[in-house]
Order: sequence, then C-alpha cells, then structure tokens
Amino acid sequence: MSGIGTARGPRHSRGFTLMELMIAVAILGILVSGAVPLLELTQRRSREQDLRVALRQIRTAIDAYKRATENGRIEKKADSSGYPPDLRVLDEGVRDAKSAKSATIYLMRRLPRDPFYADATTPAWRTWGRRSYASPPDRPAEGNDVFDVYSLNEGTGLNGVPYRQW
Repeated sequence: MSGIGTARGPRHSRGFTLMELMIAVAILGILVSGAVPLLELTQRRSREQDLRVALRQIRTAIDAYKRATENGRIEKKADSSGYPPDLRVLDEGVRDAKSAKSATIYLMRRLPRDPFYADATTPAWRTWGRRSYASPPDRPAEGNDVFDVYSLNEGTGLNGVPYRQW
C-alpha cells in the first residue's frame, strides 16, 4: 500500500516549481510594462479635457462680464475696455450697478485652476496666463484687463497644438 507522505510511497508536492514562478513573474512584468504607458496616456487625456473645460468656463465668464458691462450692470470707467480687471472678480463677484440693494453679480461659482500648473499652493487666478485687450494674439501680454486666458504650460497637446495656444 503506497500513500501520500508515507515512507514507502512517492511524495507528491503541492505548489509551484521555481521555473513556473519565474515564468509567471515574467508574464506579469510584460503586462505591467504595457499598462504603464496606457495609464500615462489616459491621465494626460484627462488633464487635457480638464484644460479644455476650464478654458471654456473662464472665457464664458469673461464674455458674460463684458456683456454685463455693456448692459450697464457693471460700472465701466471711461478709459476701460469693459473686460474684467483681473480673474478674481469672476468668482468673488462685482457690485450690480442697476441694483438699489447693492447686490453682487457672480459670474463663476469657482475659478478653475490650470490642470497643468504644478504648484498646488498657488491661487487659481495665478495659474493662468492673462492677455489684455490691448495685446496682440501672437504676443499675449498682461495689462489693465483680462481679455483672454491661456495655459502657462510649455508642453504640446496630443493634438500637436501647444497648450499655450488652446
């Protein structure tokens, strides 16, 4: 009578051989090395989508500020363009000139950050490049107002267009 684990019979071990473990680790390494670039690409696409949404939100709020100025709801100085003096007024609010109760006009709930800006401690309004109405589009410069915003990131998007030109 031969049985498992008896002195007379063959021993059957349960487990993996060293070769099987090495093959399994090699296969796992190959799978991980293929997944990492895909994960990085997915994260970059997500940040680019966040950038598109943030730019659209800020530009919409800038245009709403300009319309409110033209409609007399926001007080405009004679020498100003009618665009916001800085990005902070978009979410901090501005006094409604037509309201007798000194109501405040809020153009954004929250000013988004540039998703490509590295320093998380920097206020959101400082994470954007700001172009004034007086500056040309090919050489944006800050001025007395905010006509447009752009990313300060020097990188290029997956579409081949530099983030600063989005």
